[in-house]
Amino acid sequence: MYSEDQYNKALAEYDKMGSVTKTIARLGYPVRRQTLYNWIARRKHLPVGQSTFRGVNTPEHPRHPSLELKLAAIHRCFELGEDVQSVSDEIGYSTASIYLWRKKYIQEGCTALMNPSNERKRGELTAGTPVTSEELSRLKAQVQDMQLEIDVLKETINVLKKDPGADRTTLRNVEKAAVVDVLKNKYSLPKLLKVLYFAHSSYYYGKAANRRSDKYASQRKQIGAIYKDNHSCYGYRRIYLALRKSGVRLSEKVIRRLMRQEQLQPAIKRTRAYSSYKGEITPAVPNIMNRHFHAEQPNERWLTDITEFAIPTGKVYLSPMIDCFDGMPVCWRVGVSPNAELVNGMLDDAVSALRTGDHPIVHTDRGCHYRWPGWIDRMNKAGLTRSMSEKGCSPDNSACEGFFGRMKNEMFYGLSWLGISIDGFIQVINDYMVWYREKRIKESLGGYSPLEYRQNLGLA
Repeated sequence: MYSEDQYNKALAEYDKMGSVTKTIARLGYPVRRQTLYNWIARRKHLPVGQSTFRGVNTPEHPRHPSLELKLAAIHRCFELGEDVQSVSDEIGYSTASIYLWRKKYIQEGCTALMNPSNERKRGELTAGTPVTSEELSRLKAQVQDMQLEIDVLKETINVLKKDPGADRTTLRNVEKAAVVDVLKNKYSLPKLLKVLYFAHSSYYYGKAANRRSDKYASQRKQIGAIYKDNHSCYGYRRIYLALRKSGVRLSEKVIRRLMRQEQLQPAIKRTRAYSSYKGEITPAVPNIMNRHFHAEQPNERWLTDITEFAIPTGKVYLSPMIDCFDGMPVCWRVGVSPNAELVNGMLDDAVSALRTGDHPIVHTDRGCHYRWPGWIDRMNKAGLTRSMSEKGCSPDNSACEGFFGRMKNEMFYGLSWLGISIDGFIQVINDYMVWYREKRIKESLGGYSPLEYRQNLGLA
């Protein structure tokens, strides 16, 4: 391949030129750029004055290294986690060679690493070689041990999703048991337990534990039923409250784990497409609410807005009136157009539900619906006080926006609405609003729905 004079001349030229490309262009060798990179790297790891050149095809550095050396390199790099470059510098073969050995070993096993001349013929060691039967048996046993360790590492990565450098002695018993179960048809159980430092008793205890019945089987069914019956939107906190109401005591931590195992995960998505702002049609009123979305009693502070639902068959709009006292939807209207009829009809329904002497503040954004004469006349006749958000400031009506966000996360996002008619979807919205008012648990209300909360207080 290359003599020591060529080696030293190439490094000297590199020191002068400072470029691998220019050095190879000047000298015409080495053919592969990686070869010169390897020479440079090896020189950096040796003391000053010590030669880094290793002749090729010499007894100290044969062109075809032995199977034992290749397997040892694979074992050190990919089982013990040693640095590939450090092993390369030590054995005198490039990192590319080590990776190639590993690739061949994974694809074809030990046979692919045997030297064509002496070590393999039809995939087996040839008879009549200088290797004695004792040495041959020792080599085969060593290959089998290395194969076992590499298979254990491979399954640790594939089954447990561990990093390639993971220490198998630090695996938990349940993880070791998983590796044993995958490999027990290929290797004997004692060998697997030995290489994993896994006691027989621990393995069989884990097997017996897996055969035990699930002590949370009934609770899993209850949690699944609650989740499904409530638009698949309950998280572990509200499921905890629902179970508590039915007399089932289960910690939030256990509920969270069971939900994760059963893959009960509410969909979360946020978007905002519709805007009702059409300019300054009439003079705006002050922001009396001023983000104070708390009320001491019902019908003291109300919020309203319009939200859009886009399904394949068209668009649907919802206009509710939300009471700040407990978040109850006082009333709502659903339509196919965000027009005056939608909001004025909703306001008429809300006014008809008021008790004598109730005159709440009604907070809106600056949408055109709340600045038309019909809305203003109805507000004045009922003695209601108008309040408006600042222009383009959605946090000023965040409580109502939050209601829309929860609603869409719970009954709209993540579901397919293909084949659903407009009338059918309007019915879905109405059913949800009734459920929200009468059954949906709110943590802030002590685990009651808005209607149940008012009933407990004697307000409904």
